[in-house]
Amino acid sequence: MSRVGKAPIKIASGVKIDFKGQILKVEGPKGKLSFRIPNGVNPKIDAQEINVIKDETYGNADALQGVIRTQIQNMVTGVSTGFTRELDIVGVGYRAAAKGNVLSLTVGFSHPVDFQLPEGIQAKVDANTHIVLTGYDKMLIGMVADKIRGIRPPEPYQGKGIRYTNEHIVKKAGKAAAGGK
Repeated sequence: MSRVGKAPIKIASGVKIDFKGQILKVEGPKGKLSFRIPNGVNPKIDAQEINVIKDETYGNADALQGVIRTQIQNMVTGVSTGFTRELDIVGVGYRAAAKGNVLSLTVGFSHPVDFQLPEGIQAKVDANTHIVLTGYDKMLIGMVADKIRGIRPPEPYQGKGIRYTNEHIVKKAGKAAAGGK
């Protein structure tokens, strides 16, 4: 039994929900999202909430109910309030700059790396080393943050690189001095 899947989803004010066929469309002040609902679950839409009902004839209906409920919740939250993901750049001379929908990163390569942000994602850079990504699609924000982090992941000896804010990097001990007889 999925406890997550049974919980109703509150519809925020200003959010419109349309379900036709197997396509669920959610529209709000921040943007529009759509999602194909798989067989095995069915959203029941009331005026103020959505309940995800499972079809007992499908074998994985319990798992689907929780996953689809969470996906719909993320869509409703995203189009009403949005999501943010923050990254920090650590290293001498490492910095970032946002120019429209391009994020320019200087992270130790011989040239700056220009990262094209997808539609629906905005980037703001504070103090040249703190990147704040905002958008209405939680999955897209996570993928973009991961790609940016992948340009220069934190290395384990000095911790230089791009990391998520509040991410703890376990540092390795360097080489011990050769002390011998």
